This record gives sequence, structure tokens and C-alpha cells, in this order.
Amino acid sequence: MQLFQDIQDYSPLQVLKSRFFPGIQLWVKRDDLLHPMVSGNKFRKLKYPLLALQDSSPTLVTMGGAWSNHLHATAHAAKLAGYPALALVRGYAQGQGQITATLEDCLALGMQLQFVSRDSYRQLRDVPGAWRQYVTAPTPQHVWLPEGGSDPAALPGVAELVTEIVSQLGLVPDTVLVACGTGATLAGILAGMQGRGRVLGVAAIKNAEYLHAEIAGLLCRAAYPAQSNYELLCDFHHGGYAKAPPALRQFCLELTAETGLSLEPVYTGKMFYALHQLLAAGKFQRGERVVAIHTGGLQGARGF
Repeated sequence: MQLFQDIQDYSPLQVLKSRFFPGIQLWVKRDDLLHPMVSGNKFRKLKYPLLALQDSSPTLVTMGGAWSNHLHATAHAAKLAGYPALALVRGYAQGQGQITATLEDCLALGMQLQFVSRDSYRQLRDVPGAWRQYVTAPTPQHVWLPEGGSDPAALPGVAELVTEIVSQLGLVPDTVLVACGTGATLAGILAGMQGRGRVLGVAAIKNAEYLHAEIAGLLCRAAYPAQSNYELLCDFHHGGYAKAPPALRQFCLELTAETGLSLEPVYTGKMFYALHQLLAAGKFQRGERVVAIHTGGLQGARGF
């Protein structure tokens, strides 16, 4: 598939020096620079599911919210591949959802949008095959991509990120830090780390403890061994998904002004804020080698 064949180089691994992160050696894996439109971890999670479809003529069906990075990336990938795509968007029962800048982009790229109620959206998460009721005459050509691209087939693409880091750094980092929504990116990193070092996942949502089961299930279904060298941090959500109180926004602005690193407060901003707080609490060894994953998603910052 041309989208993935065009990417020959690794995303950069950038040294990050900031007053917010004293006492450690810190790098940022700039997956926000992987592709101009199919951003960050979405690029990696879509890679192998879409490559598996390149000899067919699928219609992609997926789901997401009004500012979803996954919908935005899938719309671009589908356009580049020439695949029709339908998005089931969390909205209202009568379909009177908000057309955000993200959804305007999706429409412009040819993605069809269908709003579903919040109760129906939860059903799409919980009931296998529930998406079929929204497709007229579903066929084997209709291919379901779960919320956030959280599919076992996505893990090998994310695991490649670790291979790149080790090659660029010349060693396995002591700690890898990543923001978490569905848990698939964290699961893919665990697959790539193969029990080495530790992985810290900063949950961007409230009540995220259930992600432990999601991560274990994804690893199992993707035929990777179970991993225990990680910690899921559930106290840095700042009120819940897409919540960005003034203190978090100010932190993001100051870190960007100091380093030039573009951030959004939904995922990556929360991850760096958590790192700052953990360092202040003495949770890292002096000189510890830490790689933070910039998962992209900068288009979502338009919502703020």
C-alpha cells in the first residue's frame, strides 16, 4: 500500500532538555512526524490491518468521537488507498451531532459519517458485530476497524517503534512513557520491549483500570506472551477524556515555548505533565534513560 511504502525512514528520536524534567536523560520519539496526515500511533496501528487488505476492495467501517484522531487518520488512509469509509460517530439519537473541524476534514476526504447515540456507541464497543446494523446489506468486503484502531493486528506495527528506538539509541531505554486511550499502543510497546525495561502508560481517561484486561487480551490475541513490566498510571486524566483544565493547558504552553515541541492536552500533554509530577515525587533514578512517545494527534488541539 503506497501510504506505508512511502515511509522509508524512522521517525526522529529527539533529545529533550527542559527545566520540567531535571535529573534524567530524556528523548522524545517524534511519531508526530511519521506522516503529514496519518499521524503518530494511528499510522502504526493502521499499518498491518490495511496492508492485509491491499489485494481486495474493502469498505472500511469504524467508530470515534467528534475530534477523533483515529477517524481523521483513517479518512486520510482510506482516501490514499481509494477505499470507501464509513464512520459511526458518537453523537445524538437523531443524528444531530456536532460537525467539528475534524469531521469536516473527514467529509472532505470522502468519509461518510453516521451519528449514533451514546448508548448505541457503547454497544459498538461491547457487542461484537454491532456495527453491522448501520450498514445497508453488509458483505465480507465491509471491514471493521475498532475504536482507536485497537485491534490485535495493530500491535506489530507499534512493536516496530521499539525496534527503531533501540537502533537509534544504541540500547534499550530504562523507561518508555506513552499516553493511553484504548491500551493498544501500550500493548504494542510491551510486545516490542519483550520484557526489557519498564513501560509507563498515562491513562487519558477516567476509571482506566479496565485497560489492564484490554492490554492482556490484545497481547494474547496477537500471539504475544503476557507482560508485567509496565504500570498503568490512572491519576493524570485531569477530569477525564478531552478534559484540559487551565493548569494543564498552561503547562503545555510553557513546555512548547521552552522546547519548540508541539503538544495537545488530550494525550501527549497529559503524558508530559505526568512525567513532570513523577519526577518531582522522586519516582525516577538520577540519570535514568527515558523515552517519551509523541503519538501525534495534533489536529485534535483545534478543539481547544
